Amino acid sequence: MIKVLIVDDSALMRAFLASVVEAQPDMEVAAVAADPLIAIEQIRLRSPDVVTLDVEMPRMNGLEFLRKLMSVRPLPVVMISSLTREGAQTTLHALELGAVDFVAKPADRAQFEASTAEIADKIRTASLARVPRRAPAGVAPLAVAAPALVAPRLLSGGDRVIAIGASTGGVEALREVLSALPAGMPPILVAQHMPAGYTEPFARRLDAICRITVKEAQDGEPALPDVAYIAPGGRHLALARRGLGYLVRVNDEPPVNRHRPSVDALFRTVADAAGGRAIAVMLTGMGADGADAMLRLRTAGGYTLAQDEASCVVFGMPRQAIAAGAVREVLPLGQLARRLVELAGG
Repeated sequence: MIKVLIVDDSALMRAFLASVVEAQPDMEVAAVAADPLIAIEQIRLRSPDVVTLDVEMPRMNGLEFLRKLMSVRPLPVVMISSLTREGAQTTLHALELGAVDFVAKPADRAQFEASTAEIADKIRTASLARVPRRAPAGVAPLAVAAPALVAPRLLSGGDRVIAIGASTGGVEALREVLSALPAGMPPILVAQHMPAGYTEPFARRLDAICRITVKEAQDGEPALPDVAYIAPGGRHLALARRGLGYLVRVNDEPPVNRHRPSVDALFRTVADAAGGRAIAVMLTGMGADGADAMLRLRTAGGYTLAQDEASCVVFGMPRQAIAAGAVREVLPLGQLARRLVELAGG
């Protein structure tokens, strides 16, 4: 049984989350807590497997509690996020601090009912996650300077394109990969499982720390070198051929593998539009989204990479792609950016 600690100052949300957990055959409520100080004691007494955590709470901010928890006793945490611009920024910060995933807080009865399966799935996925210990609050981790990557000898051909798929744990994995890339990269298209309202601030946060431009994709814009296009939350991202170059397409077609954006939907169009000029990467995530289309892409001559198990938060999506025979090379997260530079220039 997955033991869940629910931390929320709202009695309504505590009751709702408890009802979701107790309705699952493989879960139980270990404890509920109205604030982080009570939660700390319940963690000591109950040893939960997963924590659901609100942000705005009395006596200690949820982010401060998360920071302390990850430095002392790391546990999988699913954030309960308010669907506002400020809530999205806070949630992204929580993921940077070590939270595994998040769920948008339901606003009404209909949303409560619609979100139960998603909440249960995310708690279940979080229970399988690897959660590393973080540096203590106020202590910067020891920085080891990595040699700067040199721009690939590219753009002579000019028709390379990179596609990246990610889900649980992908926010931090994408930050590590994209921030290490030099200028001079081919167009990059990213499908990260994320709902509407979060991808625009996510793209802006990445753009602030990357040498390449990172933006939320817009339908019909050209796919340009030195730009990473993030699939808008709740919409599919696709690639189309236009003359000697490429076009970014965004659409509202039905979910694929229960996801929109879907990695399968992206990789399939990249295989058709770019074939052997494509490079695809499967990052951390739960499930099998992207495996079939990645095999299609490899069969079309594209070069395919996957993040290795040891560096994944959840190894599901890379594992399924590897099992399908879709992956040519498996690498630790820290080596993917360098390999992308090599392949882009090769």
